[in-house]
Amino acid sequence: MAKKPSMRKEFLEVTYSEERWTQFAALRRKAAELMKLLVLSNFSPITYGSIARGDISKSSDIDVFIPEPTSTVAVEMALESADIRPRRRILVQATPSYALKACFEIEELVSVSIPLVKLKRTEREFYKFAGEIALEQIKLGKRFPGVDKRLMLIEPTPSGHIETSIIGRESYVSKLLGVSSQIVNERVRVLMKRDRVGRTGIFLERDLSSEETFESVVRAIARTSPALRRRLES
Repeated sequence: MAKKPSMRKEFLEVTYSEERWTQFAALRRKAAELMKLLVLSNFSPITYGSIARGDISKSSDIDVFIPEPTSTVAVEMALESADIRPRRRILVQATPSYALKACFEIEELVSVSIPLVKLKRTEREFYKFAGEIALEQIKLGKRFPGVDKRLMLIEPTPSGHIETSIIGRESYVSKLLGVSSQIVNERVRVLMKRDRVGRTGIFLERDLSSEETFESVVRAIARTSPALRRRLES
């Protein structure tokens, strides 16, 4: 079930159990293995969300993300060098105006994704808004604050985290996370609307055949999409 925005004003302090810390460590090890493989191939991956913040659950996923557009063939070759063969290759676009992404689904809840066009400022800031972390920071055991899908600010503590609603505190959250007020207000608007009208789904989600490359499919789509052509040209 999708998490809904919370309107709670008070803060809640959460203490993690030993089992939760163990699960968190296991998820981070798996993410670090994928990230190390990509770093060795000269990519600069991050991962984000609960794996950066610490508030993981049994349904937490690992999405390793390369923020800059790069050759998807080179990324796939890097994965295959470690005998990792994605079970799905998916072209994803959240909304008609959002950047297209290539997603390599490694296994259930584990993926590597790459933007196929240069990200706009707010598109890039989304990951920092959610909480993002790089490989070296994982190695050092760091955790970072970020906002979850309930619009709750998750601030790590030595024993777990503190969570508070960001509603009415958007300016504070913008400064704390080092992101623009635009991305904070945008996420509030999007998630509150989703709560009112229900989950609207992803605009585009297309599985690629073994003969297709992401780049060739994007070029084909761009022939009939002026908006995408402009993004590619810029």
